[in-house]
Amino acid sequence: MRAWFVSLWTVLCCILVQGQDLDTLIGEVFTKPSGGVTTATPNLQPNSGDEGGLPGVGDCVCVPYYLCNNGTINTSGEGIIDIRINDGPCGSNYLEVCCNKEDTRSEPITPTPPPLPSPTGCGYRHPDGIGFRITGDKENESQFGEFPWMVAILREGSVEGNPNKLNVYQCGGALIHPQAVLTAAHCVSGKNKSFKIRAGEWDTQHMEELYPHQDRDVQSITIHPQYYAGALYNDVAILILNSPVDIAENVDVICLPKQNHATIDSRCYATGWGKDVFGKKGKYQVILKKIDLPVVQNDKCQEKLRTTRLGKFFELHRSFMCAGGEPEKDTCKGDGGSPLVCPIPGEKDRFYQAGIVAWGIGCGENNIPGVYSNVALFRDWIDEQMRLQNLDVSSYKY
Repeated sequence: MRAWFVSLWTVLCCILVQGQDLDTLIGEVFTKPSGGVTTATPNLQPNSGDEGGLPGVGDCVCVPYYLCNNGTINTSGEGIIDIRINDGPCGSNYLEVCCNKEDTRSEPITPTPPPLPSPTGCGYRHPDGIGFRITGDKENESQFGEFPWMVAILREGSVEGNPNKLNVYQCGGALIHPQAVLTAAHCVSGKNKSFKIRAGEWDTQHMEELYPHQDRDVQSITIHPQYYAGALYNDVAILILNSPVDIAENVDVICLPKQNHATIDSRCYATGWGKDVFGKKGKYQVILKKIDLPVVQNDKCQEKLRTTRLGKFFELHRSFMCAGGEPEKDTCKGDGGSPLVCPIPGEKDRFYQAGIVAWGIGCGENNIPGVYSNVALFRDWIDEQMRLQNLDVSSYKY
């Protein structure tokens, strides 16, 4: 996407409560129309059956895919799972399989190690996923563990009618160090807010992945001193965690570009759990989504943004970069703070973070790019803040 256990309901509270987010801020500046929030309720009903069996299925029990050795999941531990199949004997949980009792295992069937050692260092994407590979991904779902630097930022909140404190989804972010997360300032600005991050998250409705997510409390927040909330200039913040995450198959750090690095003619990836379309019809995502986007140079981006309600005199601030402009492909409400990552030339499946989701005009409008904070303009500042925290800056060098 991202340890302390948090129930599925708390993760899904992103669909119920939002703090001051991207659309709210842009709406205040540019009079953007408001949008509602809708989603489906997860099916948490257990399967019925006699002594663990299922009606009409025989002597079989539903177990996580990595605890069954009956041919549904192969012996290397890497299976192929269709996320669209949700009407089988295990109900809507596609991460469980119907397993003969004699084939169930108490220890996970772990994947066979690759023939060569896994690469070490920042920014390595896993395009085929980890532990299993999904099919049926018709709506830009990512593979499990594909973007191991992705984190969810949660804040403590409450929902009307529920007296319990909940962990409410706030924004996305990216690990740049086991103890530091890079995100947007607009996600975490304001007083009297406590946050935590979740690393290694993927499907917010299920917890049967082979590798668990990790939660950490945010110890301190550093917002760029020139951040301007009115128009989101210099929209960058660093979260320092109370303890480092454990680097794992599904949890790792992203690389950062050098100061003033120019991202040109690249096709990059943005990830997040934000809404699929703008407005009341949009739904927050259950599985971490990915979209590939072309980088748009700032002069062309400004020209296209001037065709919107921003008007012909709008000037794109130098702290921004742009990507997208293709119909129905864009970051959207709820994706604020999430990373835009671009390939490192000459290195296979390795990426650096070029941008941070900042704002946009609608979502997925044709010829209207999304706007991102330009990470390369803040590299020196990021290094300085990391050193002040006695954290090693080599974690994100490439």
